[in-house]
Amino acid sequence: MEGFIGIDLGTSGCRACVINQQGESLAEARTELPASRIPAPGHAEQTPDDWWQAALTLLDKLLTQRTFIPKAISIDGTSATLLVCDQHGQPLTPGLMYNDARAVSAARKLQDIAPPDSPVHGPSSALAKLIHLHHNQAFDNTAHALHQADWIAGKLMNQFHHSDENNALKLGYDPVQRRWPEWWEQLPDITCLLPKVAPIGAWLGVVNPTLLSRWRCTEPIQVIAGTTDSNAAAIAAGIQRHGDAVTSLGSTLVLKVLSDKPLFCAKYGIYSHRLPHHWLVGGASNSGGRTLAQYFSDVQIARLSECINPDDASGLNYYPLPQPGERFPINDPEMPPRLSPRPENDALFLHGMLEGIANIERQGYQLLNKLGAPYPKQIISSGGGARNETWRRMRRRILHVPVAIAENPEAAYGTALLAAQMTE
Repeated sequence: MEGFIGIDLGTSGCRACVINQQGESLAEARTELPASRIPAPGHAEQTPDDWWQAALTLLDKLLTQRTFIPKAISIDGTSATLLVCDQHGQPLTPGLMYNDARAVSAARKLQDIAPPDSPVHGPSSALAKLIHLHHNQAFDNTAHALHQADWIAGKLMNQFHHSDENNALKLGYDPVQRRWPEWWEQLPDITCLLPKVAPIGAWLGVVNPTLLSRWRCTEPIQVIAGTTDSNAAAIAAGIQRHGDAVTSLGSTLVLKVLSDKPLFCAKYGIYSHRLPHHWLVGGASNSGGRTLAQYFSDVQIARLSECINPDDASGLNYYPLPQPGERFPINDPEMPPRLSPRPENDALFLHGMLEGIANIERQGYQLLNKLGAPYPKQIISSGGGARNETWRRMRRRILHVPVAIAENPEAAYGTALLAAQMTE
């Protein structure tokens, strides 16, 4: 039986999934990653070799005692996590994580170079990080700027010059024209570091002979262009048609909807990723599970939810935020949380918070629709909050569309689907 492998590199762990051509799961594995280092406020970095050891641990586990023939591997990683390596793949810098915001001066420079709706704006963008690294460390002309998923794919092939259209977005790649934009010419010192960009699901190469020997594989294993972790989770959720949407109810509230055309609006942090047949348009609110966790434990949320009638309105007008500041669907960096008055009844308080987040979800999809994306025809829920049946019914009432739970919530499963649907 042929097996297709997806590897998901997160912030705190690495997961792998093997599926057959029909999408049925054959094997799974996971391992932890060391926590990000924070050497200074606004910094977040990891050691790239830790990513590789985690991926290698999972592949060793899956491939040394396998019951399938491995045919292809694809990787996803955290968006805008970047490093620079030499021509042999040796890291020259730490991996600056998705939330590393040290590149403040580089972000100011990009304000005068990049178009206003480009995803490269802000100190946490991959391009801002690259400019920062270049200004603080000398690189030779054979070095490569790579994202987390790119570098792991490179380690598999022993070739370090590939990226995919989704990961390259925040490095400045234009997914509409499918090329590096002309304004990149204003950054001549680092153009030599740019990777060669392929569509997600495209063939990149094959696993190198040393690794094939390690796993006693007699046939080549293809390496397929991957994506970002959030896009992989959306693919895993099963969205396929124009108007299908995925809401991630994790620490934050992330909305993504399939559209037949791209949408970019930097004011609200809205941008679009190219998929094989659609565009995935999305935005993220600061509201979400992190706000709930400030008041209730998971056990308390489960118990109190049983006391809530999801068909009734709470009568409260909350806008739950963990701290001042919102980005989508309202752009106000100083917006205060709205969580008063607080009733004495904890169930009613939770009711108002869940309802408030659901209202933000509705406002988010309405904003995306106003700007040109379709309003969801159905919403698939992922993340920890997706398992709350009371909340699901409440959201269905507020959003006026069917709301389901993702059957396959793991990003690694979505990346395995890319491996199984590879194109040359």
